[in-house]
Amino acid sequence: MGIASDFILIVIAGLAGGFLARLLRLPLLVGYVAAGIAIGPFTAGPSVAQLHDIERLAEIGVALLLFSLGLEMSFRDLAPVRRIALIGGPIQILLTAAVAALAAVKIAAMNPRDAVWFGAMVSLSSTVVVMKTLAAAGVTSTLASRVMIGLLVVQDLAVIPLLILLPQLGQSAGIAAALVRSLALAALALSAVVLLGTRLLPPLLRLVLNWGSRELFLVSVVAIAVGVGYATERAGLSLALGAFVAGLVLSESEFSHQALSDVVPIRDIFGLLFFVTAGMLLDPHYALIHPGKIAAAVLLIIVGKSAIFGVLARAFGYVNMAPWIVGLGLSQVGEFSFVLARIGVTSGRLSQDAYNLALTCTVLTMAFSPVVAGLALPAGRAWRRFRKPVVVPAAVNLPEAPLSGHIVIGGYGRSGKAVIRVLHEAGLPLLAAEWNHALFRDLSTAGVPAVWGDISSLEVLHAAGITRARLFLITVPEQSTVQLAVERARRLNPHLLIVARAARADQVPRLAHLGVNAVVQPEFEGGVEMVRQALTKFDVEESEAHRLVSNARSDFYKTEA
Repeated sequence: MGIASDFILIVIAGLAGGFLARLLRLPLLVGYVAAGIAIGPFTAGPSVAQLHDIERLAEIGVALLLFSLGLEMSFRDLAPVRRIALIGGPIQILLTAAVAALAAVKIAAMNPRDAVWFGAMVSLSSTVVVMKTLAAAGVTSTLASRVMIGLLVVQDLAVIPLLILLPQLGQSAGIAAALVRSLALAALALSAVVLLGTRLLPPLLRLVLNWGSRELFLVSVVAIAVGVGYATERAGLSLALGAFVAGLVLSESEFSHQALSDVVPIRDIFGLLFFVTAGMLLDPHYALIHPGKIAAAVLLIIVGKSAIFGVLARAFGYVNMAPWIVGLGLSQVGEFSFVLARIGVTSGRLSQDAYNLALTCTVLTMAFSPVVAGLALPAGRAWRRFRKPVVVPAAVNLPEAPLSGHIVIGGYGRSGKAVIRVLHEAGLPLLAAEWNHALFRDLSTAGVPAVWGDISSLEVLHAAGITRARLFLITVPEQSTVQLAVERARRLNPHLLIVARAARADQVPRLAHLGVNAVVQPEFEGGVEMVRQALTKFDVEESEAHRLVSNARSDFYKTEA
C-alpha cells in the first residue's frame, strides 16, 4: 500500500500514544513523539517505509497550524508587540546563537564550524509546539502569548538569511549579494501575498459561498493555505510562513471564523503527522550511548533560552508573570532546526555527531516543552516570594483625608476602564491601582485617585487603603496576580467584599475557594448578554427573559463552584 499503509500506521500509533499520554496526565504532544520513536527506523517492530514522503505531508500540518493561527489573529493583534518582535527578536537570535556556540566549544568540545551551526539551530523556537500549548491552555489572546507569537514570526523570517549564510561559512565571495537578493525576493513575495490576499481571496470565497457549497468552501480554504504556502516556498521562504501570512490576511475578512472552524479537524490530523515524524528522527541508540551529554545539553538549552527570553521580555517592559511565561514557553528548539540540520549534514558542513546531538535535543525539548511551560506560573510565584520586593507606591489625586468604605479597583485595562468610568460617574468613593506606568498616567489625567504598583503587593494594598475598603474589584486577567491579591487582601481585611475576574471557566471554583464573594467570567457573561438580547428581539417577556438568564448564570457559577 506504500504511503497509505504508513499513514495508517502513524494514525494508529498516534492514537495509542495519545491514550498513554492522557493516562499519565501528560500533553498529547508527548504521546505523539513517543509513538514516533516506537515506529521509527531506529527501533524494532513495524516502521514507516516512506519517511521522506511522510515528512512532506507533515509540513502541510505545520502550514495548516500556522494558517489557523493567522486566522485567529490579525495585524492589529501583533501591533502592540512589534517593538519587542522587531528589535528584541534579532537580539535574541544573535545572543542565543552566540551563547550556545560558545558552550558547544567549551563544554562539548565541538569544532567551531559545528558549534556555529549548533548555535543557529538552538536559537530557533518551535512555532508548532508553542501554538499547540497555547491553544490547549486557551490563552492564545493574552499579551504574553502575543509576545511569543511576535518573536516566533521574526525567528521564522530569520531562517531565510540563516539558510544562505550557514552553508557559506568560510567563504566570503558572493554572500552579501546572495543575501540581499534573497531578502528582496522574500519581501516581494510577502507583499504579493498581502496584495492578492486582500484583493482576490475575499471575492473568490464570496463567490463560493453564493453557490451554497460548504464542501467547496472547505476545499477553497485549504487550497488557499497550502497554495500560498507553496508559492512562498518557491520564492525562497517557507511553506509555513506563507500559510501564516495568508491566514493573517483572511483574518481581516468576514470569512475568518467559518474558515477556522472548517480547517481545524484537518489541521489536527496533519499536526499529528508532524509530531510523530519528529519522534521518528530520534535515534534511541545515540541517546543510550551519550545520556550524560544529551541530558546536560537539554538542560542548558532550556535554562539558557528561558533566561535569555525572560530577561529580554523584562527589558522591553513586560512585568509580573510575562517574563516567566515567555521565557519558559519559548525554551524549546524549533522545527526549522530540522531543516538547518538536514542542509548542514547533506552539504558536508555539519558533522554526523553534531547532527545527532542537535536532532536529539530538538525532539526532547519539544517533548518536554508543555511540561516546562506549565512551570511558568509556579516559578514566578516562587520567585516573588523569594525576592519579596519592596514597592514604593506612587499616588495621584488622593484626597487629604484617608479614604474609608471605598472601592479599590485592581487594574486599568479594558475591563478596569469601563468599571472606573461608571463608578466615577456615580460619585462612589474609589481608588485604582495600576502597574503599567503609561496607564497610571492616564488615571492621573482623568482625575481618578490612584496608586502605582502591583495590586498583589502588600505595600500597594496598604497604600490603597485595603484595610479600610468596603469592596475590592480585581479586573486584571493574570490569574496568578488575582489569586495572590485575593489571598493578601483577605488576610488584611477579613470583612472585605471581593469581586474578581476569572480568565477561564476552570478558574471559577479556585477563586471561590479562596474566598472571592463573586467571580466574573467575561466570555460566559458575554454569551449570557447575547442570549438576553436574542430573547428581547424575539419579544420574550422581560420577566421570563430575566428568569432564563438568571438560571443560566446561577447554574454556570454553581456548577463551576
